[in-house]
Amino acid sequence: MLLDLTEVLSQDGKILKKTVLLEMDAFQIRTGRFPLIRKSPLKLEIVNTGNRVLEIAGYVKLTAVIPCARCLSPVEQDFVLDIQRQVDMKLSAREREEILEESNFIEGNSLDPEILVCNELLVQWPIRVLCKEDCKGICSRCGANLNDGACSCDTAELDPRMAAIRDIFSKFKEV
Repeated sequence: MLLDLTEVLSQDGKILKKTVLLEMDAFQIRTGRFPLIRKSPLKLEIVNTGNRVLEIAGYVKLTAVIPCARCLSPVEQDFVLDIQRQVDMKLSAREREEILEESNFIEGNSLDPEILVCNELLVQWPIRVLCKEDCKGICSRCGANLNDGACSCDTAELDPRMAAIRDIFSKFKEV
């Protein structure tokens, strides 16, 4: 859903207040697709501060499901996005890009609120999520979740430098 900014741009000091229901049901990035299980409506306030410069303020709460970095169990992660952006509408998209102004949510005289939210979510996205601080992860051999209990794998770790000697003894084992 695009918001038309023509009316706001027509007069200095003009304010547009809008509540937008986000249609996105997941957050898609290079590392995967993460479901959004809860989201509040996006509250936007767009102010023409003069000379075709827009102040964009927004607020939304989201909850995404992200797998634990150790055991891959689903973890609910809450995000509170308090968006504050300034866009100079006199500049072309290319000029905004050259001065490193992130404004891919503006297309002509329209604003895409979902891209605005995705940009802000990307900035706040955690590097690593754990289901609990002392998560034990999964067994490297059988894949069992070690938080649920020990697996039946042989846990004796042999020094990899001794693998050649182990192979010799296993070939010439006396019965």
